[in-house]
Amino acid sequence: MNKKKLTIDDIARELSVSKTTVSRAISGKGRIGQQTRDKVMAYIKENDYMPSAIAKGLAQKKTYNIGFVMPGDCNLMDIPFFQKCLLGVSEMAASLDYDVLVSITSEHDIRQLERLVNNHKVDGIILSRTLIDDEAVRYLCEKGIPFITIGTTKDKNIIQIDNDHRRACKELVSLLLAKGIRKMALLGGDKTHMVSEKRLKGYIDAYSEQGISLDHSLVYMDVNNNVIVDEIVEKLISDNIECIVCMDDFICMQVLNKLRKQKIRVPADVKVASFYNSLLLERNIPAITSLSFDIHELGMVTCKTLIDHIEEKEVQYRTLLGYEVSMRESTQV
Repeated sequence: MNKKKLTIDDIARELSVSKTTVSRAISGKGRIGQQTRDKVMAYIKENDYMPSAIAKGLAQKKTYNIGFVMPGDCNLMDIPFFQKCLLGVSEMAASLDYDVLVSITSEHDIRQLERLVNNHKVDGIILSRTLIDDEAVRYLCEKGIPFITIGTTKDKNIIQIDNDHRRACKELVSLLLAKGIRKMALLGGDKTHMVSEKRLKGYIDAYSEQGISLDHSLVYMDVNNNVIVDEIVEKLISDNIECIVCMDDFICMQVLNKLRKQKIRVPADVKVASFYNSLLLERNIPAITSLSFDIHELGMVTCKTLIDHIEEKEVQYRTLLGYEVSMRESTQV
């Protein structure tokens, strides 16, 4: 018999048992005698039978697919983050005999996610972004399908994997304050995103821990385009700001471009730091003080945790991964 073409039908016929019996032996579920199970499994091992994903799925009522939900409303600069994360997810999924289906949603349009779930295309879902008011999270909770968020949510009953943004931002700002920098501004991202909230809290924590008064008029959120950045930077320069801290690499690049146009020197005239490092900042001169996170690891850990959850293994409900603080030339005193 050609082993590559061996099917459940072939096994059932050879052992004089039903296809259901063979499926139950493979899945490990359902009522079947131990002697019969051992006979089926011994035959499978002897003939190097590998059940197809479809056959295995039918036997266990599973698809062996997981969904990776990306935000369709992210800007182009965010795409490398999701690509690295998806690569980590895909590599881990492949090693565990799962495939990944990618779905695109926006803040108020989760129809693609609904199709994945309603058509039983996946066994579980990874949400790659969390919002303060998260429609996707509410929907998945209602459906009862296993899911995990990349990023923090306020519901402690939801399994979440994230980098420790709050602690990382606190550490970076604390180091800047320890340098004697006092007149510091923060340019932040979308207030509806949980990661923005965590980074802002870390910024505030640093001031609080050191007993230094925070000037809230120097904290700007929803800084999401060049026009807003240009206006803020012009105002900050006229007010003799010492340091501009940017919540992500995209905002930081916009700030650096504006400073170059104004012939403002970094760090001689103003210091600059970023709460997120990427290829956008890697080649900048001077090198930018920033935070680095292993996004590939984030994807792999999230995928492994989801599949463990799908397979009813015990998992932690909250996992915070590490970070690296790089103090570079852009904040030298």
